[in-house]
Amino acid sequence: MTQTPASAWQFTDSRGQLASAAVRPTRIAAYIQAGATLWDHGLCPLGIFGSHHDGAAPDRAKSGRLPLDRLAHYGAGASVDPDEVLASGADLLVAVSYGGGAVYGLEPDAAKHLEEQIPVVVIDVGQGRSLSEVRENFAALAASLGGAEPPDADHRLADAQAKLKSLVGPGTPAILALSPASADEAHLARPHAWPDLRALTALGVPLLAPPPEGGANWATVRWETAAALAPRIVLADVRANAAPLDPSRLGPDLRILPWNPELPASSTAHTGFFDGIAEALTG
Repeated sequence: MTQTPASAWQFTDSRGQLASAAVRPTRIAAYIQAGATLWDHGLCPLGIFGSHHDGAAPDRAKSGRLPLDRLAHYGAGASVDPDEVLASGADLLVAVSYGGGAVYGLEPDAAKHLEEQIPVVVIDVGQGRSLSEVRENFAALAASLGGAEPPDADHRLADAQAKLKSLVGPGTPAILALSPASADEAHLARPHAWPDLRALTALGVPLLAPPPEGGANWATVRWETAAALAPRIVLADVRANAAPLDPSRLGPDLRILPWNPELPASSTAHTGFFDGIAEALTG
C-alpha cells in the first residue's frame, strides 16, 4: 500500500489501482464494514451503504461502534443511488471486495459511475487474504487519511492471541461456525474460506468442517446434518440477513457465541473476537 503527504494524496488498493486526489479526502462514503473499521482508526465517515443482503436500515451487527445517528445512509445494494452519494459531497469511496476486484454491495454500473467522479479504494477481505493482511491494509489506508488506532491496540491484540493459543490443548472442544438459513437448514462455514476462522485455526483452535458439497464459502445442510457434527461451541451469524437460531436443533449443552463474518478489520475489533473465543473455551 502507498501513502504520500496530504498535499498530494495517493493510495494503491488491493486491486493494484491507484486512487489519488489533490488534497487528502475527508468526506468518506464507505461500505458499512469499511466505515466501522475507519471509525476504529479515529475517522468518521460521511455516510455508509450496505450489501444486497441488507434491508432499508443499516445492519447494527455490521456497524461496529459507528454512531449511526450521525451518518448518512445511502441504502444497500441495488438501492444505492450513486448520484445521491456524490450529492452528499463525498470525496472518497472506500469499499470491500471478496476477490476479483469487484466492488461488494454496489451494482457494477453504480460503482463505475462513482469511480469516474471520485477516488475509489477497494480492500480485499476475501478468502485470498489473511486476517492480519486485511487489518494491515485498512490500517495503511487509515494512516494515509490521518487516522490511527490507540497506541496500545496492537499490543492488546497480541496479548489476546497469545492467551487464546495458550488455552488450546488436546481436549479443546471443536467450534462450528454457521449462519442459520431457515427453520430447516443452516449454512455451515468452511473454515478455510474466512480470514477470521483461518486465524483461529492458525492459533490451534479446532474448527469443524462441513460436508464438501456446496459453495466455496458455505455448505447448506439440514439441521440434522449440522447436529451430527456434535459441536460444543457454535459461532452463529448475527447479521440481519441470518435467520433466528434455535439452539435445540444442534443438541444440548451448547455454548452459542455471536459471530459477525463482516467484523471491522481493526486491532480493536479483532481483540474482542479472540477474547470472546478464549472466554468460551474457559467457560
